[in-house]
Amino acid sequence: MGNQNIIVFQFNSFFKILKELENDVNFKIIEVSNIENLKIKILEFEDYLIITKEKIDNFKNQVLFEKYPIYLKRAIEKINIEFLKKNFKDQSEINIKKYKINLNSREIFSDKNKLKLTEKEVQTILYLSNSSKAVSSKELANNVWKYQNDLETHTVETHIYRLRKKLLKSFNDKLFISSEKNGYKI
Repeated sequence: MGNQNIIVFQFNSFFKILKELENDVNFKIIEVSNIENLKIKILEFEDYLIITKEKIDNFKNQVLFEKYPIYLKRAIEKINIEFLKKNFKDQSEINIKKYKINLNSREIFSDKNKLKLTEKEVQTILYLSNSSKAVSSKELANNVWKYQNDLETHTVETHIYRLRKKLLKSFNDKLFISSEKNGYKI
């Protein structure tokens, strides 16, 4: 995680207060007075929150302070909580090919569709995506299902078949999980 940046948008009095505290808090404080400069600033930072009095359309990571007076201790607490929530959300989403998987909601989604997954489906996709080579059914059974080596089962094949069917129906994607000579691959 990079530095945590607070962009204060059209809220000069709050900016001045935060700027005085900048050395005592874990934030870099930046003031922005117009939308164009705001667009430029957010491109510079990996981790940021926008502090504002009114919601700004088409911008994410906003913290609104609409009610006055603002109690500084509560304001800092609210900012810290928003950073924690943002970081938790950022860590819960994983990009795999043209999809995102949300680990908290167990959903895979693209620009247009989303699909609910089971815990084993998520684990299977993650295991396959983390492997640079094809993964055998036996390896998946051992590492995802925790089956012993000598157990004869078609659990993996059945799950892969069902997962492929779900992906085909929701995303019209036949190629997400491919069958290789040595196993499965994403």
